[in-house]
Amino acid sequence: MADGYRIAIIGSGPAGLSAAGRAADLGLSHVLLEKTDHLSDTIYKYQKGKHVMATPSQLVLRSDMDFDAGKREAVLGTWDEQAGSLGVNVRLHSEVTAIEGEAGNFQIKLADGETIQAENVILAIGTQGNPNTLRCPGGDLPHVQYQLDDPGEYVDEHITVIGSGDAGIENALGLAADAEQGNKVTILNRSAEFARAKDANVKLLTAAGEQGRMNIMTETSPAELLPGEIVLDTRDGQTKIRCDRVIARIGSAPPRKFVEACGVEFASEDREAFPKLSSAFESTKKGIFVIGALAGYPLIKHCMNQGYDVVEFINGNTELKPADEPLLEAKFKNLPGNLSVENWLEFLRSKVSILNELSPLQMREFMLDSDVHYFRKGQQVFEKNEPGSSIFGIAQGHALVELSEADTSLTQEIEEGSIFGEVGLVSGRRRGATIRAGEELIAVEIPRMATLKLMASVPAARRAVTDISTERQLLQMFGSGLKSADLVEVMKGSEILNVKAGEAIIDEGDTNIDLFVIRSGSMVVEKMVGRKPVFLSYLPAGSYVGEMAVLEDGPRTATVRAAIKSEVIKIDGHAFRTLLENKPDLLAQARREMESREDINNFVEAKKDSFSGVVDMYSSVASFLVENGIGEATDVLLIDENLCVGCDNCEKACADSHDGLSRLDREAGRTYAHLHVPTSCRHCEHPHCMADCPPNAIHRGDDGEVFIDETCIGCGNCQRNCPYGVIRMEKVPPPKPSLLSWLFFGAGPGPGEPEHEWIESQVADETPKVAIKCDMCAGIEGGPACVRACPTGAAIRVAPEDFLSVARLETEQA
Repeated sequence: MADGYRIAIIGSGPAGLSAAGRAADLGLSHVLLEKTDHLSDTIYKYQKGKHVMATPSQLVLRSDMDFDAGKREAVLGTWDEQAGSLGVNVRLHSEVTAIEGEAGNFQIKLADGETIQAENVILAIGTQGNPNTLRCPGGDLPHVQYQLDDPGEYVDEHITVIGSGDAGIENALGLAADAEQGNKVTILNRSAEFARAKDANVKLLTAAGEQGRMNIMTETSPAELLPGEIVLDTRDGQTKIRCDRVIARIGSAPPRKFVEACGVEFASEDREAFPKLSSAFESTKKGIFVIGALAGYPLIKHCMNQGYDVVEFINGNTELKPADEPLLEAKFKNLPGNLSVENWLEFLRSKVSILNELSPLQMREFMLDSDVHYFRKGQQVFEKNEPGSSIFGIAQGHALVELSEADTSLTQEIEEGSIFGEVGLVSGRRRGATIRAGEELIAVEIPRMATLKLMASVPAARRAVTDISTERQLLQMFGSGLKSADLVEVMKGSEILNVKAGEAIIDEGDTNIDLFVIRSGSMVVEKMVGRKPVFLSYLPAGSYVGEMAVLEDGPRTATVRAAIKSEVIKIDGHAFRTLLENKPDLLAQARREMESREDINNFVEAKKDSFSGVVDMYSSVASFLVENGIGEATDVLLIDENLCVGCDNCEKACADSHDGLSRLDREAGRTYAHLHVPTSCRHCEHPHCMADCPPNAIHRGDDGEVFIDETCIGCGNCQRNCPYGVIRMEKVPPPKPSLLSWLFFGAGPGPGEPEHEWIESQVADETPKVAIKCDMCAGIEGGPACVRACPTGAAIRVAPEDFLSVARLETEQA
């Protein structure tokens, strides 16, 4: 005989337990089904001693169960006690295998053969039981685990934690907390930023790295796991580190097979998609409600609020507003119209393309991190070169991009539903153009970190942002009057590829005709001459390659490989050929590119006998420069040691132009043949220093220079993230006495950077250090002081694409 209840709650995590507490307090007939022998298995599986955070702090907790930030054990103890005092009807060891029936008469089958009857079902089963697993070779080795119970169990091990979310960070911190355990902990993050994690955790992780308690490797992913070792794909190529244990915390996905068998539909076919839900948490199967992580809300406070609310809804309290209602009302109060919060959320979600796949519940959480603005016709949204890294989604109206500063009437329209400002996602560059409202405009402003989090957690949003930015990159690159409609077929066949450092996208002799656009990173072009690879040219982000095969339909004449970890857009060659046939201007542009590359090939072939030594030397020098970070530079300082006399005028001029502190170290760095790469900023295409700057003090200027403004707080994150050691942390000294005062009266330290002792004597002990680096002498007439001060012309600043090409040799030989 089946037991009958008004509500059956499946899963006793924060959401399910809160729902049960509300049902018990209201006196509703209920049962809380938990498959383990304890409550809240989600929190129970946290590592011992873990500090549980109560975020977001601005959100009010609405639950019959208390919850404050604290140790895992304290939280569990409180909930166990309160579940008993409230009279929650808990049934442990009750694993649900199936849910059958309809609203009002659900039959819940248990693994022990029992059946529970309920009028309503609340699914609060989370996603932790369905973890994502490693897909690289060796991912099934016995030293790989997906759970960490007690960090204190492991001693004197080399442990690699894979995962950039809160779970991975907290596991790594726990393993590295006690130096007496002797663990060597490394955490891997495939991107440059920890977009999924809470700010507090990221700060703790950064501090642990700064203190030397762990090794933090960003832009790194596992390539292969071996007994005692792990092979890593890094920005600069593969490397191998010792590894006794791997703890993989790479997320989880909803238990889709079980949930769909209950009759619940999902928002899309993506593995990480969530169920379709109403604002009252009801699924597409009437009578089955979904809350907690399974609904797309992983934060404990959100989950507990949902547990309270869903029981109120089931009990007929249709007037109840979510706990975040006042926060969202404040965001919408200045918008035109008189819509409710629920209607505004649905309006924004349905209108902005990158938000279309969010559930109503996800939309609420998303808007807590974002803002919405109203602009009158003609009102400026932002100005060219203005700092800013947020993106805007157009919910109503259209925006205009000003194409000319001289004639602001020349504009390009961005239509309703699209986004703009996406260049801010690429390393925080300044705004590339002025944008104003073309008519009354309502736009959602999404901060950079919120966008990255959205893209990381919602596959459809990631695809939408990628598609829009890809289309705009192609339109900007190819020009020739192309419109979005012209690229429809090209976009259909395009594919975004991640390319490892050293990996080839085109091999000499291949017969395919695909075209490649370099989206980020850089490529080098090589040709085999006399069984030796000859370095032909360097291609930065924003270039394309492969047009020769499209036009001539012959085998590839050179190999193109990644100088550093890169991302390319692969375009179907046949679709691009059709586009060329329909666009004569674009065809002419492609032929000019091809002729330039054919000239380089012909030059090498003609000189390979009489000038092989010169070509070999050039190829070696070019390869050396790429290996030393020129592959991701936009502007680099090189010194010709055949001309350098060691006078150090470059360093002195740099110091005298920048508060007495030099931004370069001439003697440091590496040398090959006659070229020396001193320690000075490369102004990388994707600056590593920008990846984690709390005050957002690092920007890219009008001429491409990367600079640090006066808001620097001296945290040192940029210095730690720079792989080239070009950032210093120093106290800024007061202005030195003039050169004449030094010459005639001996006042001050003289030209160049003062001795450390002099600086210390001039500044207070409590004066904070700030980060300093080369800014290419932005704003100083005449350009970089290091180059102007060199008496022999040995110091040069060059863009890699101009310097790294055999075409340069051709010019010199001519």
